[in-house]
Amino acid sequence: MKKIVVAFLIVGNLLAQEDKSFTKADYLRGSITPEREWWDLNYYHLDIEVEPDKKYISGKNTIRYKVLKSEQVMQIDLQPPMKIEKILSEGKEVAFKSSGNVHLVLLDEKQEVGDFNEIEVYYSGYPKEAVRAPWDGGFSWKKDGNGNDFIATSCQGLGASVWWPNKDHMYDEVDSMAISVTAPKNLMDVSNGRLRSVKDNGDTKTYHWFVNNPINNYGVNVNLADYVHFDEKYQGEKGELDLDYYVLRDNLKKAKKQFTQTSKMMEAFEHWFGPYPFYEDGFKLVEVPYLGMEHQSSVTYGNQYMNGYLGNDLSGTGWGLKFDFIIIHEAGHEWFANNITYKDIADMWVHEGFTAYSENLYLDYHFGKEAAADYVIGTRANIRNDKPIIGRYNLNKRGSGDMYYKGANILHTIRQLIEDDEKWRQILRGLNKEFYHQTVTTEQIESYISKETGIDLTEFFEQYLRTTMIPKLEYKIDGKNLKYRYTDIIKGFDMPVRVAIDKKEKWLFPTADWKTEEFSGKELIVDRNFYIDSEAL
Repeated sequence: MKKIVVAFLIVGNLLAQEDKSFTKADYLRGSITPEREWWDLNYYHLDIEVEPDKKYISGKNTIRYKVLKSEQVMQIDLQPPMKIEKILSEGKEVAFKSSGNVHLVLLDEKQEVGDFNEIEVYYSGYPKEAVRAPWDGGFSWKKDGNGNDFIATSCQGLGASVWWPNKDHMYDEVDSMAISVTAPKNLMDVSNGRLRSVKDNGDTKTYHWFVNNPINNYGVNVNLADYVHFDEKYQGEKGELDLDYYVLRDNLKKAKKQFTQTSKMMEAFEHWFGPYPFYEDGFKLVEVPYLGMEHQSSVTYGNQYMNGYLGNDLSGTGWGLKFDFIIIHEAGHEWFANNITYKDIADMWVHEGFTAYSENLYLDYHFGKEAAADYVIGTRANIRNDKPIIGRYNLNKRGSGDMYYKGANILHTIRQLIEDDEKWRQILRGLNKEFYHQTVTTEQIESYISKETGIDLTEFFEQYLRTTMIPKLEYKIDGKNLKYRYTDIIKGFDMPVRVAIDKKEKWLFPTADWKTEEFSGKELIVDRNFYIDSEAL
């Protein structure tokens, strides 16, 4: 008992120390504050000018919203060194108070429940320059091989407010959005959605894009370069889908060869996940000066036209070199991140676990089930089990990077428990239908999978998502008896596991307590498709 008390004290002290590391700004950034919850996003029009020579942007964001509660203080987020110049409501300038990233707008007009109102936020500044995009985001100001500006944005985690004013919390997606970008006339802007028009202003051009579907804030992007364009049509589950490609002029030949994988990706993912979620906005691959990112309908690409991850196989099996990692992984996010979006970044595994798993489903579709299993099992070498996959809620605090390949192996294990690949496929498709264009919690995803599988996965998810313990199957063969149990598990964890006894398949049903069964074989092998450890005693 004393050891348990001491352990709780240690854990409590660690949590207290961690809490001290969070600031008021972290809570304001990561939680649904009263100044956010009373209004619901309806429409944005982001209208900016980018001046590459100065690394400077300026413009405004028009924010239309529906009043849910009659309040008059509104939180808008914009990170220094960007500055809000003025805010208009119904054409009249209103006061606002700024503290770090948070700007509280003091509205004069009474906000009537059910009304649709709008404000215009004028702003400007020198946005944070990305140090190591996309992980340390902001603006990437680069040059192409011909000396032309090569510019892109990336801001997941850091927040879209690093470069434009918005409601910077994932729970509320805007219903539709216009994006207007003015830049030097030698550059083309590629943003989300469809290009509606281009205006020639003399020394500059303005590109007007429109997004018909709900979009998360970090998915909004600006990409400026001396782009060339090519396209193709894909006959998908919902009809004809436009596939558009924007690449640097010197890379056109390489792109036309490498991007043939796009239609193969779309075929595999529509099979497993259901129709591409944004037919109205089309699908684009856009070359950028960093590795890549899942910007909705404007997926960015920087994998240097190589298969694998910059030419490397993350699984160590050889299968990772059968596809371009960025095309497959980042496009997989169109279903898990852009269609189904986490409400809180603590649940980021919903994006990354499913999308890492999509890599092996791509292989499954095109190369077979064993190739896919080789790949996902091979990625276990990348799992550290340093901390839980689920992060801290209401603090903009993500969990462990294990959300990628531990997440993928969790899903691969569930597939084994179901023992019905078609049923599993329908569950994955059902997720994208049930939560179509929605923001979700991990509990919603867990409950849906438990319900549709008919298996209570409560302890399963608790074990794998919220602890760092990997279940260990201990077993010993004593004459004609097999004894076995689980260790390193939470209370109530009792996942069945498939084994082979002299190459004959058998299911075991371990718990924390020793079980004994008759054993009439010579060799026991635990099925590698289950993400557990095992030890013969």
